[in-house]
Amino acid sequence: MANDSIVVRDENGSSNGPSSLQSILYKRGSLQLLDQRKLPLETVYLDIHTSSDGWFAIRDMVVRGAPAIAIAAALSLAVEVFNLESFHGTPDNATSFLVQKLEYLVSSRPTAVNLSDAATKLKQVLNKAASTSSEAKTVFEAYIEAAELMLEEDVASNKSIGSYGASFLQSQAKDSQMLSILTHCNTGSLATAGYGTALGVIRSLHCKGILEAAYCTETRPFNQGSRLTAFELVHDNIPATLIADSAAAALMKAGRVNGVIVGADRVAANGDTANKIGTYTLALCAKHHGIPFYVAAPLTSIDLSLPSGEEIIIEERSPKELLNARGGLGEQVAASGISVWNPAFDVTPADMIAGIITEKGVITKAGTGAFDIKKFVGVLD
Repeated sequence: MANDSIVVRDENGSSNGPSSLQSILYKRGSLQLLDQRKLPLETVYLDIHTSSDGWFAIRDMVVRGAPAIAIAAALSLAVEVFNLESFHGTPDNATSFLVQKLEYLVSSRPTAVNLSDAATKLKQVLNKAASTSSEAKTVFEAYIEAAELMLEEDVASNKSIGSYGASFLQSQAKDSQMLSILTHCNTGSLATAGYGTALGVIRSLHCKGILEAAYCTETRPFNQGSRLTAFELVHDNIPATLIADSAAAALMKAGRVNGVIVGADRVAANGDTANKIGTYTLALCAKHHGIPFYVAAPLTSIDLSLPSGEEIIIEERSPKELLNARGGLGEQVAASGISVWNPAFDVTPADMIAGIITEKGVITKAGTGAFDIKKFVGVLD
């Protein structure tokens, strides 16, 4: 398990903790989450003692990124359970207690399918444990072990996404071509348990020696690109350039982008993808300039129950994120009395997506013009 020490880094970059970037620091009974609202000037970890602490950390964007949200939620409840002083009840009572807590955690960020998927899988573990246990303690132990396994599997999944994605992009490139990749929002170590999805592909391209440059957007209004992705790229010494969200089309027109790779909060059965607001704009620009647009996400981000993106619930964030500087954390910059529309996500239609990079391989349209995600997932089963 990860080191559980609290790390504090000042604005000059000095640190008293580990050099690797970790959004989640966990050992059994202890959880700290990196407060990503304070990056890149401060690195501060917050203690999470209960599922309520986890709920507010997710809702307030202390932790963000669909994979990291799911892991943080699961572990916040694991810590609460581990530190319970007493519980008087049957295995079924323990299961009901945990299921109620899981449903509460899912309500923190409804668009992120990884969170609801994790809750569903954990409920299955609980029901199985309750049916074979004579003590509530056994149910709690089964939950803790399952939550910890999710943490371990997420890191392995991310590295596979990076490997498959880099190999696929290399196979699509011209002989010995160096690649310049544009990404949006933050999909790296800070958005996952480690390594990243779309940013994991960029990391893998860099390791292969075929990445010429990475470009990251600011990702307004919360600035996950300028605050977090730029921070990770600089940390890993990856050649990178920050651009304004509105500069992406000009960058593509100048011939400086070979591909766009983004993450996903939810992928519908037909391939329509919900991701950070502004993703759809990038896809439109990429299509106009003939640049391939890819989604990198674990299979847990795919929701086969939704036939298309029309059914994806889009969360709306606080107007303050637009009215005030620093994504709502700073001084007011907009006129008082102005109305605000601030959706957290948009949906990119599947026909604009060239491929979906997963930990089991790249889902392509195979000349049919449409993704057959159900078949891809079915073959794996």
